[in-house]
Amino acid sequence: MKVVVIGAGYAGTIAANRLTRKSDVDVTVVNPRADFVDRVRLHEHVAGSGTALTPLAEMLDPRIRLIVGSVDTIGDGTVVLADGTSLPFDRLVYAAGGAPTAPSGTYAVGALETAEQARSALAALPDGAAVTVVGGGLTGIETAAEVAESRPGLRVRLLSEGEVGASLGPGARARVRRELDRLGVVIERGRFDGAVDGLVLWAIATQVSDLAARSGVAVDDAGRVLVDEFLRSVSDPRIVAVGDGAAVPGQRLSCQTALPQGAHGADNLARELAGKSARRYSMGYTGQNVSIGRKRAVIQAARRDDTPTRIHFGGAAAAVVKEQVCRMARGAAHTARYAWLPAPR
Repeated sequence: MKVVVIGAGYAGTIAANRLTRKSDVDVTVVNPRADFVDRVRLHEHVAGSGTALTPLAEMLDPRIRLIVGSVDTIGDGTVVLADGTSLPFDRLVYAAGGAPTAPSGTYAVGALETAEQARSALAALPDGAAVTVVGGGLTGIETAAEVAESRPGLRVRLLSEGEVGASLGPGARARVRRELDRLGVVIERGRFDGAVDGLVLWAIATQVSDLAARSGVAVDDAGRVLVDEFLRSVSDPRIVAVGDGAAVPGQRLSCQTALPQGAHGADNLARELAGKSARRYSMGYTGQNVSIGRKRAVIQAARRDDTPTRIHFGGAAAAVVKEQVCRMARGAAHTARYAWLPAPR
């Protein structure tokens, strides 16, 4: 059986590795770059305090064929690359993931190419220059904190339409605000008006690749592939969709979501090859972690339905936990070993 995996982020990498190690299949991964992008570290990449890149040759099982290129369309049992190459498939793992964009004059933190541009632009700023981070979610918090800690001479502002850290509980949100204040980050509520004063980092990443939509695969209004309870496309059961580009009810965009989806999709393909029935996908959350620079973090426990509990902690101990979580995510994609809680009944 020929399996093509589109995308080598958390979902695509763990799916390819897990399937290869569980079944005797011919797996080809198509990815636009030769590196695995550790998206939970892109804010470090921007600030120059770390890197988000690991060669895919080190991440993928050596039996997997890697093609560095872009997919133009998904056809009837065929993937057509931008250079015209056709790859036939019996099954397809769609892990094309997100495609963050940003307004003119700003840099999207969630996309590697613009994150690298932002890294260069930030390094060139003199002390006293202004940096505005747009977006009060976890990515915005981490980016503002990382920039403020690595470049204390800059004037860092975090601009958010809503409550900063809205997905966290009240206690954790208050802790985040205190930590940002300690680093000198100014928090402002409001909408970005398009005016670029200094460096503007766009930390809102909700867009996904339009590959599925332009290929005629059934998608929702956001362009995510509509799937059944087994993570199969509702319009083509040969396609398993996982990660940011899959419309799985109750799931948010995160590596905490992408890893179990990629693993489960691979497991179902392996079960199919063994003549067994597919299993329904079920996943429950455990919490959220947000870095506040390299030395501090805030950890928020959650119920399996992703609602925050009253349990949270911060400081240096939380930074150790956050670092271990980031390492575990990358390690899980590489080793294909991952376990998760089922969704609440």
